[in-house]
Amino acid sequence: MATVKIVLRKNYQKKDGTFPIALRLTKDRKSKFLFTGEYVLEKDWDKIKGLAKKSHPTFSRLNNMLLKKVTEAHDMALEIEASEKKQSVSTIAKKIVGEDKYDFFKVSEVFLVNLLKRKKFNQHYNQEKRLNIFKSFLGRKELSFTDLGVTLLKDFKAYLIHKRKVAERTAINYLMLIRTIYNFARKEYHVDDRNYPFGKGKIQIKFPESEKIGLNREEVQLLETANGLTPAQQHAVNTWLMSFYFAGIRVADVLQLKWSDFIDNRLYYRMGKNKKLVSLANPEKVEKILNNYVSYRKKKDDLIFHYLKGTNLKDEKRLATRIKTINRNLNRRLEIVAEKLGIEKKLSMHIARHSFGNISGDKIPIQMLQKLYRHSSITTTVNYQSNFMHKETDDALEKVVNF
Repeated sequence: MATVKIVLRKNYQKKDGTFPIALRLTKDRKSKFLFTGEYVLEKDWDKIKGLAKKSHPTFSRLNNMLLKKVTEAHDMALEIEASEKKQSVSTIAKKIVGEDKYDFFKVSEVFLVNLLKRKKFNQHYNQEKRLNIFKSFLGRKELSFTDLGVTLLKDFKAYLIHKRKVAERTAINYLMLIRTIYNFARKEYHVDDRNYPFGKGKIQIKFPESEKIGLNREEVQLLETANGLTPAQQHAVNTWLMSFYFAGIRVADVLQLKWSDFIDNRLYYRMGKNKKLVSLANPEKVEKILNNYVSYRKKKDDLIFHYLKGTNLKDEKRLATRIKTINRNLNRRLEIVAEKLGIEKKLSMHIARHSFGNISGDKIPIQMLQKLYRHSSITTTVNYQSNFMHKETDDALEKVVNF
């Protein structure tokens, strides 16, 4: 026998502190939650009664609506069980929901909250921004899943590319976000699959190959021997070189390097992206950079670079915001340095990783590169390094055309 109960889903929370109210459908010790679209503060919810307290501004109307929903769902569950055999809780839930009754943007709010709970602050910032652009394109803040079709998504992609002038890959990122939220709604709220706009013959997610261009050996040497830079520009170059010398470690990790991370001429640190422990020998060139900052060291846990000074490193949300701002400022200074030195390629913190890949080319065994890049899969390393391994194709081309 299936049971239906009104509950507050405390694992999801909106920015205003409210939690979503859901119907919990249970059968054979398995549960599914049906989203009601209503939210309340925890202080306004009576978990014993499964209803809003009188402290809620519209408790009477809300409770009447919830009781009506639970009665309808319970009656429908009984009817389904009586007419058909061995219905799973998922099947019953889908039939109770019936036609799509959920709003895409309401579901997206829960999706964004989950990103914050997982401390994916940069991802939350970017995805919220993309959803706001999607709303702007639609000209409204509501969108049923039945209206979220292939034609609409094609129009949105065209709008992004031709009106907002974004790259093809960026437009695909928007579609990926919409697909992710749609799949989240299918799993959590049993949104009907019949209108699903993704897949063969519909909207297919295919990323175009991205161009990865790094500095060559001579261009890196220009940075190493640069003269006439302002102190801010020199600090930016030192930060870039530190990343490059350690096989392109990410800017967030470089900025958080401490003196205590360097032991017996080795760097020991935990990557911020995947929490992997890394140990690498200090190249002599790293020692030269460290010598420029040793006079500022007061404690062994001090940061090497000054950019995050005064920032609470335990406040992960604040830290992510500061790193984003610092990275933007570093890239501006690196652009000026590139112009001064006559480097025509785009110079940014991210290019340090591409530059290491470009110079290493096919000189280093792929298994060793996997360790240096800290990739979990060697396939990732092969795909990444293929952007910089040109010798075989260059030789083949030369053999054909050089006659």
